[in-house]
Amino acid sequence: MPPDSRTTPSARPMRADARRNYDRILAAAGEAIAEEGAEASLEEIARRADVGSATLHRHFPSRQRLLEAVFRDKVEALCATAADLAAAPDTGAALATWLGAVARHAVSNRGLATALMRGAHDGDPALGATCHTMIIDAGSALLARARAANAARPEVSITDLLTLVNAICLAVEREPDGAAQADRLLSLALTGVRPALG
Repeated sequence: MPPDSRTTPSARPMRADARRNYDRILAAAGEAIAEEGAEASLEEIARRADVGSATLHRHFPSRQRLLEAVFRDKVEALCATAADLAAAPDTGAALATWLGAVARHAVSNRGLATALMRGAHDGDPALGATCHTMIIDAGSALLARARAANAARPEVSITDLLTLVNAICLAVEREPDGAAQADRLLSLALTGVRPALG
């Protein structure tokens, strides 16, 4: 796992006020990216977070670092959602709920993955691989439970499901109601994941 950017270079935890600013900037950046895409204005993000530009740049010296932090935060939230769903009694519904969360993440972070790939040489080269592994592991655990309960076909892999989610999100990314369309298409597609009855 890459070092936590929420600590100082000497690895000391942030002061409480710095931590609050960091969290506000991250939340504001997530909202701005959902509305405007990965090229959202840094000045607008600082304004939404109610901090000065200097404070934003102190925490995130480049746009790339800010995008990486937003992406990591979103992936960690997806993994936490998977952990919360791991004990759900209906394993098929738990898997579908998590895949829906992945779809909403993809639709609401317009251009984030592309921007990260474009600037990969300027940022954390391991971030994409680390986050990909985290998502695969989180989804694999839910899929294994669904398979064990006969709620998913044995030949379906987590890679298949994530590819399906990605394809759906690409198809609706420019639609004003993309999240709703993604949910509907994912629900339709997941009927093919369940074993045939009889």
